Amino acid sequence: MNAQDAPHILVIDDDPAFNRVLTRALGHRGYTVYGAADPESALTLAREHEPEYVVLDLNIAGSSGLRLIEPLLEANPDSRILVLTGYASIATTVDAIKLGATQYLAKPADVDAILRALNATEVVISDEEVPTNPMSVDRLEWEHIQRVLAEHDGNISATARALKMHRRTLQRKLAKRPVKE
Repeated sequence: MNAQDAPHILVIDDDPAFNRVLTRALGHRGYTVYGAADPESALTLAREHEPEYVVLDLNIAGSSGLRLIEPLLEANPDSRILVLTGYASIATTVDAIKLGATQYLAKPADVDAILRALNATEVVISDEEVPTNPMSVDRLEWEHIQRVLAEHDGNISATARALKMHRRTLQRKLAKRPVKE
């Protein structure tokens, strides 16, 4: 396969080291890869190159990556979008899939896992990821906060008002992620 025929992948992540490493690793696997660290350059690259695949970080410079799904699909409706996040939540997984993402994967994820997810025909949840015990109270609170935050497009002040809590209290809770169960 020559470089012209190689599938295009757009990596959107504001962590320059992660973006560079993932872009390079995917390039070594035979893909034509473009990296973007902000929404504006991501959308410009998407319109110019119409990538078949997009790896999208959930949090880009403090803003929700979910906001990019619709314009990315406008650039290429056949694009397969994988949302990557440092800490997965049920609420954001559901929102990402509803908006048109084809997969959702928690970091850290290696290149093989990313490629498997991009090429999977259905959203894959392995048996190891399905919890057998009920969620802890901390985890339930985290999930609820994530749902309300998503409903308010990542706006901390609006989310705090909806949850009837002080904005700083909400920020402390968001910074203190519950332990994985």
